[in-house]
Amino acid sequence: MTQVISPEDPQYFTETSDGLYDRHNYKIIGINGESIVVDNWATVQEIWWNRGPFLSRIEVLDQKNDGKGFK
Repeated sequence: MTQVISPEDPQYFTETSDGLYDRHNYKIIGINGESIVVDNWATVQEIWWNRGPFLSRIEVLDQKNDGKGFK
C-alpha cells in the first residue's frame, strides 16, 4: 500500500497557483565544460534525458524579476 503524507506533516506540499512560473533560467553544463542556458524546466528535462551521460550538472540561475516568480 502507498504511504501518503498527512497535511500536518512539514513535508506536505500544496500547489498554490497554476500560473506560469518563470523565476529561473537553467545552465546545463557538460562533462567537457561546455554549457547552455535555457529558460524553462521542460527543456532542461528533455536535454538531460537525451544527453544525460554527457552532462555534469545543472545550475539554477535566478532571473531577478523583482522577486516576482509568476507572470
